[in-house]
Amino acid sequence: MKFTHEQVGKAQVDDMPIRSDGPTRPNTVGFEVLHSWTDDLPVCRYSGVGLSTNQIYREDGYRQEDHEFEDRSFHFQLDDQTFLYGVFDGHDGIQAATFALQRTAAEILLGQLSGKTSDEEIKDVLRHTFFAVERGYFDSIDDKLAERTNLQLEIPQGLSSYEAYQKYPELVNKLKMLNNDISSGTTAVVALVYRGKLYVANVGDSRALLCKTDEKGVLRVTQLTVDHGLDNEDELLRLSQLGLDVTKICHGSRLGNQENTRCLGNYLVKGGYKEFEELACAISEPVIADPEINGGIPLDENSRFLLLMSDGLYKSLEEATKTEHVNIDIAQITVEQFRTQATLSGVAQAVVDKIVRQHHDMFVGGGNCSQRDDITLMVRNFNFPMPNALPNSPVALPAVVFNPIVQRITYQAIDSSSTMPESTLSSNNSYLQTCSSSETNDSSSGRYSSGTNSQARIKAYVDFSSYYASVGNESDQNSNGSLQS
Repeated sequence: MKFTHEQVGKAQVDDMPIRSDGPTRPNTVGFEVLHSWTDDLPVCRYSGVGLSTNQIYREDGYRQEDHEFEDRSFHFQLDDQTFLYGVFDGHDGIQAATFALQRTAAEILLGQLSGKTSDEEIKDVLRHTFFAVERGYFDSIDDKLAERTNLQLEIPQGLSSYEAYQKYPELVNKLKMLNNDISSGTTAVVALVYRGKLYVANVGDSRALLCKTDEKGVLRVTQLTVDHGLDNEDELLRLSQLGLDVTKICHGSRLGNQENTRCLGNYLVKGGYKEFEELACAISEPVIADPEINGGIPLDENSRFLLLMSDGLYKSLEEATKTEHVNIDIAQITVEQFRTQATLSGVAQAVVDKIVRQHHDMFVGGGNCSQRDDITLMVRNFNFPMPNALPNSPVALPAVVFNPIVQRITYQAIDSSSTMPESTLSSNNSYLQTCSSSETNDSSSGRYSSGTNSQARIKAYVDFSSYYASVGNESDQNSNGSLQS
């Protein structure tokens, strides 16, 4: 299926249709979910999505949301060699996340990959995509930016906020509404599977985890993204080089009106950053849309599954359990659901539901939490068996044989232009024991090992105990028959 830029046209936020891959969501003309060009793209049947809207906890148990669901996601299969996945965690409205969902697919799948063979060429496509999406989004709100400038000119300079409101209440209220509209932004984590390789790009704190088995048959969890927040030392160094007082910023825990140091959209911390006292001294925009890009990572028989998630998932689990290895825990929960669920959407939703329940249980038990954020989890299965998969399902892999002895694959994990800080890679050396017969937990190293017996037998993914029992019974009967004769 081919699309042209003319067919997509110039996307506008006000008339941007909303994809119906989650809960029913209102748009600017009512509650009807409109059709969009991305709805005609084939959905990847090797993936599934789980969702949960944000919640403010109440003592009486009733559900109350703080805001409408702001996460967006897609999972497309263009052809046998091209798959595209994305999770966008919006803030201050759905405009930026919805726009990014539509435009990202257009910037990657409308022929831009044609003729691209090297990793650097494909990374350039992804990098250009992030910049093009942000430019397109700001172009789409030009009228609001112009109106905002005119309102600012009508209010005399030198007035305090209180004085301005007292003298020009209508102008101030209208300006506040416009500021709310143009502050909409979003994180983005985009995964491209192209010609047998995986490429991941991100801004913000949404994550991508790749799970592969190593030569010992242990599931290894690798975080392929960088969390762009104020706990990232590389990001703090970048901000300090712009002339900002990072100590003061960290004390306030916010960068202007948001927490992330990179995002798509949010004009107030981009073109309007000078209006924030703590950002005014920066020599250039402190919040950027430049993505961290990882790839290409060869996908082979040892690649098990990929997880894309908004921060609501892992932060909720961290709050609920106080875990120090949240990536491992999420992968472990996912493995458990692979073994019981019938569909990949069922796997993703079951993981989300379990973490949501754990977080709410903490509140019920008197824990120090009063609400949680929106959650999106996307699961892309490469080679992980699902014993209970539905018949004729593309995720049913009865012929997969688990081989505990595999060849280690070496690849360039991070391109030289964007070095991933070591602190964000702490989970890379962590392992999940998914099949050992004697599992032990070394909490000091964060590694799940199989004990000291290197010759221990490996558990199969499928329980063959009934089969072996039947064979044993048959053998015993034959033996008894021979003895009697």
